Amino acid sequence: MPRRPGRRVGIFDISDKANPQYVSAVRTDCGSHTNTLVPGKDGEHEYVYVSSYSPSERFPNCKPPHDKISVIEIPVDEPSEARLLDTPVLFPEGGNTGTSGCHDITVYAERDVAAGACMGDGVLMDISDPAAPVVTEVVQDENFAFWHSATFTNNGKTVLFTDELGGGGGATCNEEIGPERGANAIYGIGGGKNSPELEFEGYFKLPRHQADTENCVAHNGSLIPVPGRDYFVQAWYQGGVSVIDFNDPSAPREIGHFDRDPISEDNLVLGGSWSAYYYNGYVYSSDITRGLDVLKLEDPRFRVAEQVQMDEFNPQSQPEYRPGRGNGR
Repeated sequence: MPRRPGRRVGIFDISDKANPQYVSAVRTDCGSHTNTLVPGKDGEHEYVYVSSYSPSERFPNCKPPHDKISVIEIPVDEPSEARLLDTPVLFPEGGNTGTSGCHDITVYAERDVAAGACMGDGVLMDISDPAAPVVTEVVQDENFAFWHSATFTNNGKTVLFTDELGGGGGATCNEEIGPERGANAIYGIGGGKNSPELEFEGYFKLPRHQADTENCVAHNGSLIPVPGRDYFVQAWYQGGVSVIDFNDPSAPREIGHFDRDPISEDNLVLGGSWSAYYYNGYVYSSDITRGLDVLKLEDPRFRVAEQVQMDEFNPQSQPEYRPGRGNGR
């Protein structure tokens, strides 16, 4: 859920991870729902793109339409001097109905690009200057209710957006909702760097119908780092964890899954896998009610992924991966 307006983005020193120290905070008008770390190019600054939404006429500093994000600049050597640098408006002519800020932004710094999941809109941004992101393309989809998150392929030629229909609290993986709502939408990125275009390729929806007592919808996931190939592991709440092959983006398909029984056979109880991320040979699934599930992929297609060792991994600051070397920042 969105954070209360008027709250600050806190900055902490975690050099001693057992004893984190508060350094400073930066106030943003509409609080913060999601913070995306963006590396600077000069080695002297880091940036944070702050996504927030749900403005209200009742909030003096956070009134509609709020079609913007906040950009925070953090000096690496003096993080206490972090400041609000800019609040760029992403939709100067107004976004889709219901758009009032972004839910999440994924940056791919090695390719100077970012993808924003902005409630009613999907956006592509040029972050050649990370301090001044520029929207280069906006798309809308009549089947999407809530643009929730985004992931680029490793070659940067495709982006996968997720639709969290019902906010994660509904039973949407059933015949009534169908295969194109509460799903992933896959877009190719064409048109060249100076005039990129998002071109719709196809949908992926969990192929197994879930019970009406199971909350189920597309949610957080990450690439499985197989160089030259496009595989994705994703959480679906009580739909479990799905492993997706989208090498043909027009016909993505499930090639593996991990499911669990409903929490309740009689009532809709919220739970299930909230996120599923691949990291150094394993999939880590955060289950709301069960805790952490650690999964091993046995499919031979993923053996090469085990050669990609990440020093650290943040799916919102998406790293470029290569086998046989340290990856991550």
